[in-house]
Amino acid sequence: MDDAPETTPDISVVVPVFDEEGAAPSLAREIAAAFAGRSFEIVFVDDASRDGTRAALKGLAAEIPQLRVVAHRRNAGQSRALRTGVLAARAPLVVTLDGDGQNDPADAPALVEALLAGPPGLALVGGERVKRQDSAAKKWASKVGNGVRRRLLNDTANDTGCGLKAMRREAFLRLPYFDHIHRYLPALMLREGYEVAFRPVNHRHRRTGRSKYTNLGRLWASVSDLAGVMWLKSRARDPGGADEV
Repeated sequence: MDDAPETTPDISVVVPVFDEEGAAPSLAREIAAAFAGRSFEIVFVDDASRDGTRAALKGLAAEIPQLRVVAHRRNAGQSRALRTGVLAARAPLVVTLDGDGQNDPADAPALVEALLAGPPGLALVGGERVKRQDSAAKKWASKVGNGVRRRLLNDTANDTGCGLKAMRREAFLRLPYFDHIHRYLPALMLREGYEVAFRPVNHRHRRTGRSKYTNLGRLWASVSDLAGVMWLKSRARDPGGADEV
């Protein structure tokens, strides 16, 4: 007898991870608990980790049947891992979280509900971290970077560094891809003619591992990225929609 056809979930939760053996399993369990009772899948994208991240996640297959693990052959960075996960996702709605456990999965369903309750043009609901659990230097750098980006791009976002977002998969895949795109999703969604919104979310201490970024590294990358997004915005043309005739 043929197997029953695989059902399409309503929500795909995409989590890029790199060397997060200590955080990934507990994060997967928290995501499963947050979406219990819903139709969902969890897609972890292992960005060629050098530790036991992949094995730890694969070991959860029996415990969390909704879990899928996609693995890069070479390390390609967070944005590429995010795109790989969205491409692999089977649901029309995608939730993204950082893999270090600082985003609280318990906040994710509320972002999904806000997205579903919004107008048809709403394509992204982003989290804005409150009571950030980072060093003073990191919070200062983030505040300055967010202020400059918001002023130059007018993307209405106070905190694009928050990895917790709910968005429409189709809208994400319409965006031009480049490295570090995950920090400019609101601006690019607006450029494409979509609407964006934001909701406050919890932020937690990193329990294991260490940050993959430094303030200097972020600054170096953000200068060229910001200039590139400004150029993309300047070259955008809005057709006001399209009708089949």
